Amino acid sequence: MIKILFICHGNICRSVSAQYIMEDSAKKNGVELYVSSAATSREEIGNDIYSPAKRKLKEKGVPFSRHYARQATMSDYLSYDYLICMEENNVRNLNRMFNNDPDHKIYKLLSRDVSDPWYTNDFETAYNDIYEGCKAWLEKLS
Repeated sequence: MIKILFICHGNICRSVSAQYIMEDSAKKNGVELYVSSAATSREEIGNDIYSPAKRKLKEKGVPFSRHYARQATMSDYLSYDYLICMEENNVRNLNRMFNNDPDHKIYKLLSRDVSDPWYTNDFETAYNDIYEGCKAWLEKLS
């Protein structure tokens, strides 16, 4: 089974949204994946999904459960097939954390950055970008 770890700065908005969007899309399309999410930083460790991100998932009908933000670890790098980042800063941070990605597992969700709704407060655009990226990755992996 393919294992995907979605990555963003804090693991409370974008990466966790991608986790649940991808899980839902894979299930609806009969694709078996193991999906999780993590942060590059330690800032939000233990926190749940940010309330506006949770509301957006609910509004779009994407099921989710209690979440505890966590930081990516070397164990994650070794056990996941793909570490999919929301923005170029995440890629740079992971490369620093994981010895410049010797196994070539670090990717971006889209060719462009997914803007951080924590700062923009634009959860609709973030959701749409994440959905678009998950759809493309699901097609690629199916």
